Amino acid sequence: MKKLKFLISLHTSDNDFQRAQALSAQQAAQRFGVDTEISFANNDAVDQSTQLLKAIQDRAESRPDGIVLEPVSGTALPQVAKAASAVGIGWAVLNRSPEYVLELHKAATVPIFTVSSDHTEIGHIQGKQFAALLPQGGAVLYVEGPSHSSSAQKRTAGMLQTKPQNVQLTMLKGNWTEESAERAVSSWLKLATAQRSAIDLVAAQDDSMARGARRAFQALPNEEERKRWLCLPFTGCDGQPTTGQEWVRQGWLSATVYVPPLAGQAIEILVKAIRQGSQPPVHTLTESYSIPPLDKLAARKT
Repeated sequence: MKKLKFLISLHTSDNDFQRAQALSAQQAAQRFGVDTEISFANNDAVDQSTQLLKAIQDRAESRPDGIVLEPVSGTALPQVAKAASAVGIGWAVLNRSPEYVLELHKAATVPIFTVSSDHTEIGHIQGKQFAALLPQGGAVLYVEGPSHSSSAQKRTAGMLQTKPQNVQLTMLKGNWTEESAERAVSSWLKLATAQRSAIDLVAAQDDSMARGARRAFQALPNEEERKRWLCLPFTGCDGQPTTGQEWVRQGWLSATVYVPPLAGQAIEILVKAIRQGSQPPVHTLTESYSIPPLDKLAARKT
């Protein structure tokens, strides 16, 4: 039997969840006896498209049997997907559910599908964490992912559905990295409105950005102001064992939301579908949960 080869295309190596994605792909490759090549797009949709097209347009014997990508762009590269399907390359999209996938799935002779976290539910959990940590209400400084990201949009929408009405938000934009959140918070701190803001909690849509926000406060020259910010509860999302979960154990992160890596599951689906000559379900969702559990988080504040 031919040894299968997959190309895994991820956003950036500067994000703990993306690194967890890469590790889960490597572990799945070992389990199923396949080869993987992992590439990072440096958060650049053009670079990602170029990398993938180069692989798709390679000699037939050198092409991957499947591509697993977490798209940088909101469109999730529909033309690249069609090019891959046309030459018999399977296509798995992570953390997006673009409309074109259903169309390709119906007509393709190779596996075409998505594997995604339930981002609305992740937002629901984070909103409930705010309620547990701020039982009397308060103000949250909230660092979102980029505007073009459907993951960020859904997390925000879910959070708004479950946060209490007496919890007010100040929204900043990051790009799923520590550095982007640090820049966003540092810029905000220079505004007069920031000096007048009575923030009770700092939250971010992933743990890397929560860490970046904390770094911005650690850089404040005024010791009293610095201590005031660093004493606030911080929350994030992703909850990987060596980062978010460890930061909760250390105590500087009050809560996170565990989001299971998806790349390994996508490889498992691809391998089974290719070997069985079948088409998997078009959409697969994973489950997330609060760390610590919501009841224990609420008990800490009583």
